Amino acid sequence: MSDDKTPEKDEPEKEQADKESAETEQPAARRTGQRRGAQTFEGLGSLRQAMQTAQTPPTATPTAPAAAMAVAPQDVQPRRDEFGRSYATGKRKNAVARVWIKPGSGKIEVNGRDSPIYFARPVLRMLLNQPFAVADRLGQFDVWCTVKGGGLSGQAGAVRHGISKALTFYEPGLRPVLKHGGFLTRDSRVVERKKYGKAKARRSFQFSKR
Repeated sequence: MSDDKTPEKDEPEKEQADKESAETEQPAARRTGQRRGAQTFEGLGSLRQAMQTAQTPPTATPTAPAAAMAVAPQDVQPRRDEFGRSYATGKRKNAVARVWIKPGSGKIEVNGRDSPIYFARPVLRMLLNQPFAVADRLGQFDVWCTVKGGGLSGQAGAVRHGISKALTFYEPGLRPVLKHGGFLTRDSRVVERKKYGKAKARRSFQFSKR
């Protein structure tokens, strides 16, 4: 009789053990599921942050240009002749300009004529005053120059180049400002040459099927 009752006693014990193991497994599964969910959310957050940083262009610090422009030559002496003028040569396209500047009232004379008469277009006259505007020297220098070669646009660019260089020779402290604005760089763009078999540099002739 005792042998027949032992299996009945063992069955409730097994059921209770199974329940306890199931209860212990459920929190573990919940914990792992929470960890996986947290990991996925963290991964998505980091991915979004990486995409935002990749899309947003790097903003230049406002102090970088100021720091670059603050470096002014200290040991460079001004280059002036016996009349107190500074001379420089400017070039643009096929035009070459010889420029002299000296302190004055802002008068610009080109090839013996005033700039409003020689350069009738306001855009060309604006080009001549750009170096003075950037350097904060408007109306403080008189300019006398001779220019030859090229057209009016190229000549205006050559005079502007010469004025910028002459300003750095007269006042070396202005070089960082003018250099930062690109006024001291010789513009090397020229008209592309015509090729044989073409109407212009790259323009083809009109196609005719017959």
